[in-house]
Amino acid sequence: MVGKEELLAKAEDVADQILRRSKHILPHIARLCLISTFLEDGIRMYMQWGEQRDYMDASWGCGYFLATCFVFINLFGQLGGCVMVLWRFKVDIACAILFIIVVLQTLAYSILWDMQFLLRNLALIGALLLVLAESRVEAKSLLAGVPSLGDNKQKTYLQLTGRVLLVFMFVTLLRLEISFMQIVQNVIGSALMILVSVGYKTKLSALLLVLWLTTLNLYFNAWWTIPSYKPMRDFLKYDFFQTLSVIGGLLMVVSLGPGGVSMDEHKKKW
Repeated sequence: MVGKEELLAKAEDVADQILRRSKHILPHIARLCLISTFLEDGIRMYMQWGEQRDYMDASWGCGYFLATCFVFINLFGQLGGCVMVLWRFKVDIACAILFIIVVLQTLAYSILWDMQFLLRNLALIGALLLVLAESRVEAKSLLAGVPSLGDNKQKTYLQLTGRVLLVFMFVTLLRLEISFMQIVQNVIGSALMILVSVGYKTKLSALLLVLWLTTLNLYFNAWWTIPSYKPMRDFLKYDFFQTLSVIGGLLMVVSLGPGGVSMDEHKKKW
């Protein structure tokens, strides 16, 4: 038991050292990763304007005008929201725009009936909530240096909801296959998911999840190895950038911490 505790303490010390050295750039990397799927999709809307418009018209029979409006909203909403998040300008409005885009695409592409895509979109919404939580500076009350409890409570619940939604990405990676590597992947992924959800050893758990998910993303979603004429390239590219956005959300957890509703926070009161 002592050996395990010492090993865990050393791992936390290493994670703390990494965080101290990267604390100034980590939030920027997290935001860049997080908006990557919106940025890629916005560029795709521009490059495939006609194809996307025709697809929506054929799928829904909504007509040329409404199909064009859909592509227009996705193009400028996503690119505009990305710029606002990166520049930290009206982040709450930017997150609202990107949230509307996620909901709009969920309905338009019938993702609502595909459990895997739906869970990934929920994870994406969780990442957006963490960006929103990061933008909420502690409001000051009339007493200098005393934070406003209302704003802090709102930020705490944003962190909790975002943290829980993020782990849905890992649910989509679980496979009921009888193989050694798949069992190891399921066990490790499930354990880290639970730790992040309940907020126990949160920064270390989230950092390990970042490393774990980055490895899986580079291995399974290597879209750059697929020729451009094959449809599989677009599917892998979509999965790659969605996963990268969730990685950005986890990096935000690493940067912000678990928030008030977590085991880490309650341990301080014990």
